[in-house]
Amino acid sequence: MEELLKFIISSILPGKEIPITKEETEDGLITFLVKPKEEDAGILIGKDGKVIKAISQILKIKATLNKKKVIIKVVS
Repeated sequence: MEELLKFIISSILPGKEIPITKEETEDGLITFLVKPKEEDAGILIGKDGKVIKAISQILKIKATLNKKKVIIKVVS
């Protein structure tokens, strides 16, 4: 799932490397902390959070197939 998230983010922000931290709990909950630069955070979040919500929906589909839950947090 982390590879999918990196692929999507690199498609939105080409040529920029965004650090992603993964935390996994025993409950099957996976939390991704995405740390973009301040000028890239607005593009990644999108207007009213539409872009990050769409990314989250895609990852939730993948997580459901693996019987897990996923949360994406953008930290600036």
